[in-house]
Amino acid sequence: MSDAVSALNGQTHDGFARVAEAGLRGMVTIRADLDSTALAAALGALGLSVPAKRQIVSAGDTSVGWMGPDELLLLCDYAQAPHLCADLSAALAGEHALVVTVSDARAIFTVQGARADQVLQKLCPVDFATLPVGELRRTRAAQIAAALWRSGPDELSLVCFRSVAGYMIGLLEVSARKGGEIF
Repeated sequence: MSDAVSALNGQTHDGFARVAEAGLRGMVTIRADLDSTALAAALGALGLSVPAKRQIVSAGDTSVGWMGPDELLLLCDYAQAPHLCADLSAALAGEHALVVTVSDARAIFTVQGARADQVLQKLCPVDFATLPVGELRRTRAAQIAAALWRSGPDELSLVCFRSVAGYMIGLLEVSARKGGEIF
């Protein structure tokens, strides 16, 4: 079996903000009744809670984000994703639920720096001035479906399909070029 590689092997670009493909990251999609006690217990075993609408919650390097009324995205260590998927599937076995590892179907990016917001303001119809840490938005970055959140005071994270990762890094790099700051 070949070694796993991220979509762009951690490609980075430095401009007025730093944009980077974040490398391998485990991702598990959970489709279920978000009010399920079994789901709450399964996430609780990981130190997580079911996030409120448009929220992302974290415990260590594991996070879970609200993606829709019946959908969550679990972010974890890449090697842990298959195990967590199996554990969550077992915990939800008696429920109408679907748990799938999507690590190799998605790419994750970070935009860092004091002007990180400006990079994504050019691409997304989101009011970044009112986007607090812990709030997740599903939106578009140019023509790409994406989910994004403020992952730190000067950092935004973004997830998209792996098939458009090259296009995404190109968009981010051009938007972050020095001289392109928004004043």
